[in-house]
Amino acid sequence: MDHHNPYLTETPPAEPRATKSLVTHELPPLPYARDALEPHISARTLDHHHGKHHAKYVQTLNELIQGSNLSKMPLEGIIRATARKKAKAKIFNNAAQVWNHTFLWHSMKPHGGGRPSGAIAERIDEDFGSFEKFAEEFKNAATTQFGSGWAWLVIADGKLAVTSTSNADMPLVHGHKPLITLDVWEHAYYLDYQHERPKYVQVFLDHLVNWDFANANLV
Repeated sequence: MDHHNPYLTETPPAEPRATKSLVTHELPPLPYARDALEPHISARTLDHHHGKHHAKYVQTLNELIQGSNLSKMPLEGIIRATARKKAKAKIFNNAAQVWNHTFLWHSMKPHGGGRPSGAIAERIDEDFGSFEKFAEEFKNAATTQFGSGWAWLVIADGKLAVTSTSNADMPLVHGHKPLITLDVWEHAYYLDYQHERPKYVQVFLDHLVNWDFANANLV
């Protein structure tokens, strides 16, 4: 990943454009050391989550698109070209999970969490009424998402909103702009929190969420 972070969301072109050469998707490095989120998320969890799960999505995506026109597209192009197409569901799932996980790593930071500052704080107060109301909505979305999925803070129809998606689904294909996300698949937290998803969600808000990333995505 280059230093300007391509996962800061931008308005994409109407149609994905193929590049002239093949694109090999690579596992992006974590933006911090593997033990940097301890004691809230262990190095062991990141070894599995990033080093095995995220890496497997990248590997499978490259295998699935090899020799096709999709192999000439950037990641977001593949996602948009395969979304809601039953015959392309496996490609979409792996491409979206590559994107979702990279976005997740940037949604957290060491010594993060707590109340935001800057533009995102103002928008939260304006659109939710208070930080407490936002936090309540986010915790509800993350803890009630049945099975595997994601909780998101997004811009939808010009306003901040909390949403959840199942499995690999993601805001970009619904016309929403993601600002932060939390992975609620069990592999994201089970080694550290077992079945206690609500505790994991609270720790994310209190100690991990990267409000600098959310502010950058507002631009």
